[in-house]
Parts: sequence; C-alpha cells; structure tokens
Amino acid sequence: MKRMMMIALALLAFAGCRQKDVRDFTVDVPALVQGNEAGVSEAIRSALAGCCGIDMSTLEFDSANHCVKMQYDSMQIAKKNIEMAIAKVGYVANGVTPESIGAKPKDK
Repeated sequence: MKRMMMIALALLAFAGCRQKDVRDFTVDVPALVQGNEAGVSEAIRSALAGCCGIDMSTLEFDSANHCVKMQYDSMQIAKKNIEMAIAKVGYVANGVTPESIGAKPKDK
C-alpha cells in the first residue's frame, strides 16, 4: 500500500511539470530598415542560431516595422537573453544597447 501511494505521488509530481512553453516574441530593432536589412538580418540570424530555445524556422524580419518576430520556448531561454544576443552583435534590441552589455555598436 505504501509503495503504491509513493508511485502515485511521483506520477502526480511529474504530471505537473511543463516540458515546453512556446511563446511569440517581437523584438524592435531600429537598425532593421529597408536597404540594409540583408546585413542586419544575417547578423541577427547568426546570433540567434547559437541560442537554445528559439525556433529558427519562425524568424521573420520586418524592415517596414523595424522588428524581428519569432517563437521561443520560455522554459529554455528568456526574452532578455534574446535581446542581449542581438545587442552582442551590435544592434539595439527593445532598448537593450550594445554598450549596455559591453559590446561594440555597428556603424549606422
């Protein structure tokens, strides 16, 4: 009886654990403008490729609205880490500047 109760408690504990929490995220990147979007998008794509939890197939670069849209798993990566990865390659991301994390900004 005791053994069955322990197994039931263990199953309940594991049943409550989330495995994934996929969310949409839009990052404002002022440098993403028509005319230079290829270089900016390539640098951002490269930076985000090294991050766990971002669905790279959902990356969408919108130069008209100066933003990058994506889906990410919040159980693997936080929004701030995504913003910092973009800032690390020299671009402002949702107000996070390269200078604020000790990176060199890209020339405008």
